[in-house]
This record gives sequence, structure tokens and C-alpha cells, in this order.
Amino acid sequence: MVPQDYPRVIIEAVAPQVDCGRYPIKRVVGEKVVVYADIYKEGHDKLAARIKYRRQGAGQWQTAPMAFQDNDRWRGEFTVTELGRWEYTVEGYAERYLSWVDEISKKNLPGADLTSELLEGVAILKTSAGLAAGEDQARMEGIIAALEAALAAGQQNDAIALGAGSAMQALMAAYPDRAEGWEYTPYLEITVTRPAARFAAWYEFFPRSQSDVPGQHGALQDCIRLLPRIKALGFDVIYLPPIHPIGHAFRKGKNNSLTAGPDDVGSPWAIGNEHGGHTGLEPKLGTWADWDDFVAACRQQEIEIALDYVMNCSPDHPYVTEHPDWFYHRPDGTIKYAENPPKKYQDVYPLNFGTEDREGLWQEMLHIFLFWVDKGVTTFRVDNPHTKPVAFWEWVIGQVHQQHPGIVFLAEAFTKPKMMRLLAKAGFTQSYTYFTWRNTKPELTEYVTELTAGPMKEYYTGNFFANTPDILPEILQIGGRPAFIMRAVLAATLSSVYGIYSGFELCENVPIPGREEYLDSEKYELKQRDWDVASPNNIAPIIARLNQIRRERPALQGYNDVRFFPVDNPNIIGYYKMSEDKNDIVACVVSLDPFHAQETLVHLPLEEFGLKADELFQAHDLLHDERYLWRGATNYVRLEPTGKMAHVFKIRRWQHYEAGFDYFV
Repeated sequence: MVPQDYPRVIIEAVAPQVDCGRYPIKRVVGEKVVVYADIYKEGHDKLAARIKYRRQGAGQWQTAPMAFQDNDRWRGEFTVTELGRWEYTVEGYAERYLSWVDEISKKNLPGADLTSELLEGVAILKTSAGLAAGEDQARMEGIIAALEAALAAGQQNDAIALGAGSAMQALMAAYPDRAEGWEYTPYLEITVTRPAARFAAWYEFFPRSQSDVPGQHGALQDCIRLLPRIKALGFDVIYLPPIHPIGHAFRKGKNNSLTAGPDDVGSPWAIGNEHGGHTGLEPKLGTWADWDDFVAACRQQEIEIALDYVMNCSPDHPYVTEHPDWFYHRPDGTIKYAENPPKKYQDVYPLNFGTEDREGLWQEMLHIFLFWVDKGVTTFRVDNPHTKPVAFWEWVIGQVHQQHPGIVFLAEAFTKPKMMRLLAKAGFTQSYTYFTWRNTKPELTEYVTELTAGPMKEYYTGNFFANTPDILPEILQIGGRPAFIMRAVLAATLSSVYGIYSGFELCENVPIPGREEYLDSEKYELKQRDWDVASPNNIAPIIARLNQIRRERPALQGYNDVRFFPVDNPNIIGYYKMSEDKNDIVACVVSLDPFHAQETLVHLPLEEFGLKADELFQAHDLLHDERYLWRGATNYVRLEPTGKMAHVFKIRRWQHYEAGFDYFV
């Protein structure tokens, strides 16, 4: 059978999309979506194209024009304005009117009889007039009538001028005939979340360690007293490890010892005892009234709460007796504890997501998320999501977002790169990264470029944690204070989302020998700190300044705008970020050597900055409030462990007039 319905316009290579549209791209409210497509057709017809977009569930499409670039490549853009799931497509169509204008203009030579062409034009005009309404329709019909009268009178040039004139072209642009068109299918999807999902500074701490009394278990009221300090440091998200009741059976002692003493508090990740499970609150932390006070205090400080979501159960968890089929069993009937050889976690039972009661287990996991959302949690740091089915994450995140589209999910998945990418595609808003182990200039340049400039930028937002309770990187162990400053600057400026674990600002770096783990880890014991200690190792003022710079500089609030520039010394890295309008340019120069002084020439891309090759400009180091007058792309920099480990330059152009005696903007 001869095909009756087929594309008259070919639409290919539509971008952005993820895995041929299998997964949505990601944006935040107010962000642009720039769309490209290859659009062409047989023959020589002029073409036109547009983007159609809408929030899912909305009946009416919004549209945005696309413009021809070159080699059949078209470009257009639109802005997403609401939270939730959006969809978009590309429509291309033969522009019969513009094709006619082009043809008749070329044929309009002295002595040419264009009666037939003009009659074809009248038919095209009448079709579009039928699509118009009101005053526009009346205007089009008036021009058509005048054209027909001119044609009947033999006034060919007048008829052409009427049909191809600017007045008619403007009207025809508003009412095109898209009969010979095609729409790209299936529709492509966008997950739109809050700006805070792409710009945030995280601070992790253990509530139980916040008492002012040495050896005393901290409570939520102690945490409330801590909040002004965290706010003063410039953090806007606090991340709490599990705050649920901790199991007694096989409780771990200090330094992960298998034998716990009577005063050992155990690991918060071993969840569940007689006081409850994942929807319970550790009694030593306080009551639900205390939790409400804590939530209110966070909101007053404009700090969001991120809670660890851990799908582990202690042997004492109510699930063990109520739902034994939710766990893995050995042949002898006993429940298997968690293992990551050679590590053993006797105090933890992992859940079996392939259980026959999958409906019951999955719904319960959803219930836990929704429970804590109702309790004021806006973000979840999900522990080890790569050990659970990806299908579960796609389902449960989708379910939560149907009710609460602004909830942020952070994937703590230090695993195979493809699995990390798949979890992000399946719905995770943010993801941990390998930044922690990227130290050299080639490593950092390659990795950050992969995250922010390649296909991953459409769905993967890397949260650059400088340290965690589980990870004390070797560079921090051996590099001391200079390394802490270096890694803080890199994390805070390379990514728009970063975090630290408390103690980082005090440069805590004593490891278990030969391991990337803290000695006397807070995961297994209380740890009180003197936050105001007057010590060279207290870099809290530097952290606070970094966060202030981030808040003040729009260039540092974007995720996908990192660009590297040449630096002669391999021990120094240089990169810049720019706001979309180029009014804010921040260039960072960071030493990667915490042991020795380093000096170099840097080569700034002045053309990208909108500066002439010999133009005078100011490099204002925001980190140290020092100003340098530079001319030209190549300039000298010196960094050293005992002084400055980094520059965070605001590039300021010469103003040519006085403005508060500051000649640069």
C-alpha cells in the first residue's frame, strides 16, 4: 500500500535530549532551554520552524521561533517558568508564502508574464487569510482584493508589490499555512526544579555531637544554637546524618570496633530499635516538639534541611519482626547482614528490593520520604542508591515529585561511572562526584569538562563535597591547611553546588593509618569541637568569604559555564565563569601544590571577556580584596602555601568616567 501519511519535512538530531528521549533533561525555574535541530525537505521550498513547549497537563502549547543557522541546522530557545515536568517538540513546515515571494522576485524581469504565478500567490494568501481573525483578516482580505484588481487591470508590478510587500509579509508571518509540516515525536521531557537545586552550599554535621558539655549527647536544641554560626559561614543547606533510633544488637564501638561499651552511641546508619525505625526520632535528640522548633529555626535562618535517607535496618528494627520477607536470608534462615568485602557491617541488614512483597516494601519506602517532607525536610541525601534497583528510584522519585516537585534528591553513589550517570537520568537532582580524588590539573580539567560541557550537563549536577565522614582524602591528610584552602576554593568555584563536613573549617585531618578514613570517627562516637579556637588551622573566615563571593557573583551561580584557560605552570590551574550577559566575569587561579611556592604566566581569553587585546583592566581578587591593573592577556601570578593559595578575580572593565572614584566595573 502506498503510504498516505509521511513526513514532508525531515526533523533530525534534535537536542538537547537524553538517550533518544528516554529520560528528561533537567533545568531550574527561570532557566533557558536552547534547542537545536536539523530540518530540511526535498526540493527548494523555503522552510520555517518553531519550538512547541508546555508544562505537562496543560492543553495549550506555547511556541518559540527557530532560526536557520547553517547546513540545515536550526536554533531556538524558551524559558521554563514553573516547577514540575515539561515537554517540548520541534515543528518544521514548508513556508509556501516565502517560497512564492522568493520565486516571483527572481522571475520579475522586464517583459515577463507572471499572471500564473500571481494567481498561485492569491491562492496561498487566501488560505492564510482563512486562518486569521478580526482586524487582521479584514486587512489581509483588503490587500488580496487590491492585488486581484491590479492583476485584472494588467498592473503586474503593483500586484507583486501588494502580495510581497512588508504589510502582507508581516500578516503572513502571523498566520502561516503549516499544512506541509511535521512534528518531532515522541515529545521530549524536562524536569524543572528549584534554583536551589543548582546553587547551594551544604554543611554536614552530627546533631548528637553539638552539646557544649564534653561527653554529653547533643540534642536538637543544641543544634538550634549552632545555626547562626552555620549561617554566618554562608551555608544554606544543612545535611543531617540519620537521626533515627539506633539499634542495640551488634552495635559498633569506637573506630568501628565490633565490641561496644555501655556508653558507645553506635552508628546512626544502623537504624531501628524499640523506639521506632525510619519515621522515628532518636529520643536522646529530643521530642517531636523539639524537631518542630529546629525546623522553624532553620526557616528563620533561611537554611534548608537535608536528611540522610538510608535503607538499612538494625537487627532491632521493627521491620525485622513485622516484615521478615523484606530481607535477604541465608540457607539456615538467618538474615544476612551487609558486607562490602573486606568490610562487614554486622549492625546493618540491607533490604531486599526484589522481595515477593515488592508492593509493600516500595510503598513503605515512599511513605518514609513523604513523612519527612511533611516534617519540613526539603532535600534527601540518599545513601548507596546504586545498590538498589534503578527502576525503584525512577518510580519513587517520580511519585514524590508528583506531590512535591521541588524536593531535591542527592545520590551518594561512589560507584561505576555508568551507574552514576544512570541514577541521575532516573531522577536524582544532584550526584556525588569523583572530585574528591581529582587533584592534578589534567584530572580536574578533564573531569570538570566531562561534567559541565558534554552530554552529562543536560541531566547530571555534580555536588562537590570536599570531605565526608567516610572520606578523608589523602591530599588533606598530608597537605594540611594549604590543602584545605585549595580544595575549598576548587569545590566552591568549579561547581555551583558544593559541601563540607564539619571539622573541615578546623582542618581536621588525622586518619586511620593507611586509610582514607578519620581516626576516632564521629560515625561511632561523640565529638565536641571548639569552633572559636584561635588557631592558624581555623579557616572559617576563608570559608565564609568564599560563600559570600558565591552569593554576590552571578557568574559563580551557574553550573555549566566553566572554561579553562592556559597556565604555563602545571601546578597551577586557571578557569573562568561568566554570567550569560557577560557583565559578571570571575577568573580563578589556584595552586595545586600545598607544599611549595609556585609562579606562572596566565593567559586570559580577553576576547571572550569582551576586552581588546591591549585593553587595561582590573583583576580584583575578591578572596583577599586586592586589586591588580593588568593589560593584555598574559600576566604574572605567584601563589604559596604560607600566603595565598588562590586568587578569585572579578574581571573589571575600565569605565572612562568617575563613579564614586571607582573607575572599573
